[in-house]
Amino acid sequence: MPDADPYAASYLSGPLVPGVRVSRVLARYFDGRSETSLDPDLRVFVSDLTRPYGVPLREDLLREGVGHSYGEMAEGLLQEALPDSEPVDLLVLALAIPDVRPGRSTAVHLSRFCAGSPLAFAVNDQGPAAAFTALRIVRDYQRTGGCRRAVVLVAEQASLHYTPPVPVLVPDRHCAAVLVCEESTPGELSVHQQAEVSVESAPGLVAERLALLGPDAVLVAGAGLGIPPGTESRTVLAPAGQPTTGVWSELAARLPGWREQGRPVLVADHDPVLGLLGTAGFQPSARPVRPVGDRLPAGAAAGR
Repeated sequence: MPDADPYAASYLSGPLVPGVRVSRVLARYFDGRSETSLDPDLRVFVSDLTRPYGVPLREDLLREGVGHSYGEMAEGLLQEALPDSEPVDLLVLALAIPDVRPGRSTAVHLSRFCAGSPLAFAVNDQGPAAAFTALRIVRDYQRTGGCRRAVVLVAEQASLHYTPPVPVLVPDRHCAAVLVCEESTPGELSVHQQAEVSVESAPGLVAERLALLGPDAVLVAGAGLGIPPGTESRTVLAPAGQPTTGVWSELAARLPGWREQGRPVLVADHDPVLGLLGTAGFQPSARPVRPVGDRLPAGAAAGR
């Protein structure tokens, strides 16, 4: 199985790659809808998007006006996660479900809510793998020495305004998570993606990587991945209804406590369509994660 990452995961092959530490993780669920879900331009946009493929529109959703704008969801989240106008050099938005605000780059829009005029772009069409790709991009930018602080935004809104030609996991709720990534020596984050991984082999590979982090390591696993064999006592399973944000919501709720205990953490998720397995390893640090605002209580993302 070829490795999709030219830099093999450092927790598998040696010392941590210097340069990256996730200093803050914050997640929020959102109720209601955005007024842009009733904008006539949304119908025009979705029609143009689907017409070449003969994909039918969800007329009921377009009439009712459902969906939440990623801009509205993330604006306040960024302000909470970046107090004191901390400058940002890079912002990467990871998503799988289209926004309900057509006609603008959401990532560029959100960069206006960060000090420092960061470079901003989005990663999509990768399902749950998008967030791991975004973290890899951040890591590689920080290796250049020109990116002291970066932000990864992971967002999903609970509506799809057309009927997809293949089964698609649509979220149960609107949710967004933000990870603030700081330049750090030594680095504490390792990101790894592996291609051509089958549904059957993914749990075993994750169990192997968790074991290499030591007996105290804990795992946050995507619902599609499930609980790998032999890890039942130290695995938190993300909610099935949040295919893109689930693992990151659980991480936001639990990472400060785990770091206080000095426990390594592995976040893992698998996309069965693309065959991509993503893992992100967080090593313990003497420096605590700075709490920002009200975090999701432990277990809230899973409805416990």
